[in-house]
Amino acid sequence: MTEIRFPFPDPPEPGSATEVAPGILWLRLPLPWALDHVNVYALDEGDGWTLIDTGLHSRRAVAGWQALLAGPLAGRPVRRVIGTHHHPDHIGMAGWFMAQGAELMMTRTAWLYARMLLLSQEERPSPEAVTFWRRTGLPQPEITRRMGERPFNASDCVAPLPLGYTRLQEGQRLRMAGRDWQIRIGHGHAPAHATFWSDDLVLGGDQLLPGISANIGVYPAEPEADPLAEWLESCTRFRAFANDRQLVLPGHKLPFTGLPFRLQQMVANHLSGLDRLRDHLAAPRRAFDCFPALFRRQIGQAEQGLALAETVAHLNHLLHRGEVSRSLDPDGAWIWQQK
Repeated sequence: MTEIRFPFPDPPEPGSATEVAPGILWLRLPLPWALDHVNVYALDEGDGWTLIDTGLHSRRAVAGWQALLAGPLAGRPVRRVIGTHHHPDHIGMAGWFMAQGAELMMTRTAWLYARMLLLSQEERPSPEAVTFWRRTGLPQPEITRRMGERPFNASDCVAPLPLGYTRLQEGQRLRMAGRDWQIRIGHGHAPAHATFWSDDLVLGGDQLLPGISANIGVYPAEPEADPLAEWLESCTRFRAFANDRQLVLPGHKLPFTGLPFRLQQMVANHLSGLDRLRDHLAAPRRAFDCFPALFRRQIGQAEQGLALAETVAHLNHLLHRGEVSRSLDPDGAWIWQQK
């Protein structure tokens, strides 16, 4: 099995594009987070472009896209926008392109999630979010601090999405950039995440990333979910279609080859984390107490939200498999323990 390789070691500069295959341009847009970029791909349709994901919406992003449209995209319009999944860094500008006449294509679940989040604006954390934090054992001073702050809202960085989209489904074939692509749906990082496969190319979004692990998280909207089971199933299923010749175009980091090895590696990393977590639960623990076992590094305040979501995902997976038990302590936190 071939190791992971990076045929394009240098990302495109801001405002520029790199052609990674005939008619397929790789663009990179900035993000204001620790993961400071998102990859976008423009597929040449002759009289216009199909975009795979769009980045966040902001005044800076609009200016950046206007420069890209006038520059590497040669003044031709965007005809279609395809959202691989509903996360803001991937569909933030979709509505802006729709307002200029582009068609939006997504899976039904991804589109519904995007619309739901856009219409669910909060000035303060919901009671359900506060209960979720208590269940994780988050310290009370941190809960109090969060309760006094305005939560992140999707509408802060996602342009309004007009009604109307075209549904993408498992097994569907789509013509883009002179190629036939087959849609394969993954789960775990985001519900109904679309990936696109065409001979030696794969558009992987966040389902197929090199080097870094996509966040697998549980959130207040579905606190009993087991997204890790869905992630492991997706990785295992995709291995039947993967080969070492394929160039994977991911949502973050660099395009890579070696997909069979990477899929095996992603599964192994989570299984190893589950083993460490199970051993850690020989003594009773709150989710907040499990960071050292799962991450093996210091988790700062800025990382706590994603770390808690991922920790609960792994705990829920062990619970659903019957390997741990849980009970509420007097403070309302779940206490987890190995059976």
